[in-house]
Amino acid sequence: MDSVPQGLSAPAAARPVRRRINLALQGGGTHGAFTWGALDRLLEEEDLEFDGLSGTSAGAINGAIFALGMLEGGRMGAKAALERFWRSLGSKFAVSPLRSTPVEKALWGWDLTYSVAWNAFDTVTRLLSPYQFNPFTMEFNPLRKALEESLDLARLRADKTAIRLFISATNVRTGKPKVFTRPEITVDALLASACLPNIFRAVEIDGEAYWDGGYLGNPALWPLYHDRLASDIVLVQLNPLLRPELPTSTSDILNRLNEISFNASLMSEMRAIDFVQRMLEAGRLEQPRYRRIFLHAIEDEARMRAFKLSTKFNGDWDFLQTLRDYGREAADEFLRERGSRIGKESTLDIQRYL
Repeated sequence: MDSVPQGLSAPAAARPVRRRINLALQGGGTHGAFTWGALDRLLEEEDLEFDGLSGTSAGAINGAIFALGMLEGGRMGAKAALERFWRSLGSKFAVSPLRSTPVEKALWGWDLTYSVAWNAFDTVTRLLSPYQFNPFTMEFNPLRKALEESLDLARLRADKTAIRLFISATNVRTGKPKVFTRPEITVDALLASACLPNIFRAVEIDGEAYWDGGYLGNPALWPLYHDRLASDIVLVQLNPLLRPELPTSTSDILNRLNEISFNASLMSEMRAIDFVQRMLEAGRLEQPRYRRIFLHAIEDEARMRAFKLSTKFNGDWDFLQTLRDYGREAADEFLRERGSRIGKESTLDIQRYL
């Protein structure tokens, strides 16, 4: 081994350059397993630092599990917590009345559209509101128990070193978005963010009623503009923007309406970001009041377009693992092909959102 000449100190080891990012996680029912896979892959990048996280519905739940897992056990703790939650969800869906029969699964795969159970569920939720088919105050939401068993939210609220967390919901009475910050995160806040109004009663928090946050922020990007947070926002997108074929069947029309509705707020925010960035480039806005934002996306539209609306309610463990693998592969592609541009420029084609 070469020795260092006497009187000279050994050169300091070069410190790896850290890449700081914010995460923006879309909602989409059990399609959130795609986000699980994407996060699982991102956690393997030792030089990535996570500043802030904004999530809605399934994205909110993934975000809370991610943040708490990081607190309890670092990167490996977050990976383990995400897998534990999704395995638990898969085991609960194994006895769900919405699951396909073996024959239906053989005929239609993951799609529940033509299954007897799905059609019965779909008919009931169209004819009766949650207040009619459940006139009692007792709540029938298996997600509450899963969250209460999985998350120590009191610790997440109390620990100021935790990642900055922003969870979106929709205020039913005012029609305005509500963003719960980390000190406000409760099981009720997470359920509010994931509350589909045709299935669940509105979630009441401090006298206000809330529905799914996807109507007004899927996810909300504006909380991540704070000047103390990273300039880079990595969006994990579940709902396809483009669907070339014209939907003609009832199920396909409803599926496309769902995608458009839950992408609308995101597209609106993208237009606002694009306008501000162009004004900055032209020197017509002042920094630091306005600052550069670099946008990136982890998505796999080609594969996600194959899944219809009913699959967002499919918790089959094989399906969840498939989505997880798709998410890992999409994140790996992003890191391999565009990860080196974090902190330097946007890699998301914003024109697709305008």
